[in-house]
Amino acid sequence: MIETNLQGIASMCGGELLRAQDEQQLITGVCTDSRQIAQGGLFVPLVGERFDGHTYVEQAIADGAHAALWQKDHPLPKAPLPLVLVEDTLEALQLLASNYIRTLPVKVVAVTGSNGKTTTKDLIASVLSRTFRVHKTDGNFNNHIGLPLTVLRMPKDTDIAVLEMGMSSRGEIELLTKLVHPDVAVITNVGEAHLLQLGSREEIARAKMEIISGLKPDGVLICHGDEPLLAQVFNEEQTEKPASMSVITFGLGIHCDYRPEGIMQHEDGMSFTLTSPSIGTSLYSIPLLGRHNVLNALAALAVGRLFRVPEPMISAAMSSASISGMRIEKTVTKDGWILLNDAYNASPTAMKAALDVLASVKGGSRIAILGDMLELGPREVELHEEVGAGISADTVDELITYGKLGAAIAKGAKGHFPAEAVHSFDDKNALRDYLLNIVKPGDTVLLKASRGMKLEEIVEPWISTEH
Repeated sequence: MIETNLQGIASMCGGELLRAQDEQQLITGVCTDSRQIAQGGLFVPLVGERFDGHTYVEQAIADGAHAALWQKDHPLPKAPLPLVLVEDTLEALQLLASNYIRTLPVKVVAVTGSNGKTTTKDLIASVLSRTFRVHKTDGNFNNHIGLPLTVLRMPKDTDIAVLEMGMSSRGEIELLTKLVHPDVAVITNVGEAHLLQLGSREEIARAKMEIISGLKPDGVLICHGDEPLLAQVFNEEQTEKPASMSVITFGLGIHCDYRPEGIMQHEDGMSFTLTSPSIGTSLYSIPLLGRHNVLNALAALAVGRLFRVPEPMISAAMSSASISGMRIEKTVTKDGWILLNDAYNASPTAMKAALDVLASVKGGSRIAILGDMLELGPREVELHEEVGAGISADTVDELITYGKLGAAIAKGAKGHFPAEAVHSFDDKNALRDYLLNIVKPGDTVLLKASRGMKLEEIVEPWISTEH
């Protein structure tokens, strides 16, 4: 993590010391949460619509912080404190992270996409860790606050940083990529998430493609080759990109640079082969279900080969990768039925992919519990009905929905689904009681909804999973 004196902090974040006597004060680490202060760290008081971190500066220093940033538009505290005065604490945090990463001889791999970016980030980190010292985004620290904190927590001896970049509107990924200037940028796909904010998939593609605006000269873009919108946006005159860069594609199309062959699903994951003129045919396995996760693995494989990780190490890393929770997380419950927990987030594309996984399960009843997909904009009801219309009674035995928009999924399914096999709920306890009455040992239950629905609460009596 960052370790320097307070004068160094001031220089890197564009601030000035309140007291010259504090210039040699040692700072180790940065924190924005006064409840998580580490001894010797720098406290950054952020300001929001309903909170102001300046309220907690004195307590943070009393709890062990060696100093804090202080926004100039706030009256100075009465107590003499080691402070760095800045115009804006958030912008100072971002500038601090940007200047810190520039001091290190670290390569940066940036990952974004509508779906699969966290899984892809985890797979990339697993592959690169076989050869390099890797630092990766933890949890959902992928926005304008989380990414700077991730960078500032990076050990100085890191070889490669694998940084996830999230967004909800235009300009956000451009800000993030220009903070860290990646050597490699990965775009997993373009889905429907954030249609509410952006209005169309074309605009979503443009927002994702912003990641190359900060790419270093001679950088590499690795992207989904089956998505025509990415190629369209890449070639648009207004798309900002370095003068010299290369593009590597992955996907199912024959034109893709990385294309899987012989995809197979087994009990605990997927296997596929890949053939290349230089290496021949190689077999890879991942501990994840679903063809869409094979595409995520291809992106990670492309990054691994780009950094010349030996082929046996790539294969071993894929098969033993540790993936963040609630991404088709398989659990055999204490009552003998199988839970596929994919409740971290949802969009129509992601929901259809999860349903494909459920459809491939053999033995027992296949029960889908689907909830609202949020932030889809004016067409949200129509998009939910389309998901329901695409569910086949041949691949799902029982459909259970939760929430107002979830009911639209049920409505879309009822036209071709047995009426007795479709049930809608607006109460989690009632849904849980119904599930308790129908689920049997050997059955498989899929959970899928947007994060805000907290759908995993339905199955808490059966399992306990930490995230």
